[in-house]
Amino acid sequence: MEKNPCDQIKHGEEEKHLTTKLGGLKTLAFVISTETFEKVASFGLHANMILYLINEYHMSNAKGANVLFLWSAISNFMPILGAFLSDSFLGRFRVIALGTFVSLLGMSLLWLTAALPQATPPQCNGLATESCASPKAAQLALLFSSLALMSTGDGGIRPCALAFGADQLYNPSNPENKRVLQSFFNWYYASVGLSLMVSITVIVYIQDAAGWVIGF
Repeated sequence: MEKNPCDQIKHGEEEKHLTTKLGGLKTLAFVISTETFEKVASFGLHANMILYLINEYHMSNAKGANVLFLWSAISNFMPILGAFLSDSFLGRFRVIALGTFVSLLGMSLLWLTAALPQATPPQCNGLATESCASPKAAQLALLFSSLALMSTGDGGIRPCALAFGADQLYNPSNPENKRVLQSFFNWYYASVGLSLMVSITVIVYIQDAAGWVIGF
């Protein structure tokens, strides 16, 4: 009996999909830890960033809130671009790798804004706000560049990490595959919840107690 060409193509694609997977359970720790550290860093910065903008850059409450709103909006939009690049051109692994590198670069620039005195306006008396110097264009450029890079990096990690981890376990010939995938999803979202708790408690406490340089 002659085989259906469509069935042959489908079977060949499944074999190619399975043979190109080199991951499995041993890769899941790296996938989950990547997403966990991304969440700890990004949400740990969001929680306390308004104080950094007000105290170090002498922004008003309204201007600081607008900066954080735009940063959050861009961070939530960039995963759409990251998912498009992943599915259409680069693949999930390359997008995650690039996103991790770009996010690290953005966090390093943000750390430099706290570590270098020249990166922020001079300190002033909090009771006399009219004497506070406004940030220079170069100082704002460094700050906004760091936020933009972190948003871009988030766009590479967030839409791909969960799907990339599921790819490592995809094995339709295994009757336990559904249960394994469910277990992975449970651990994944549990790690996300734990990272959010750490970011808005431990990271914020370090920023308040030890300063921005150590906190960042």
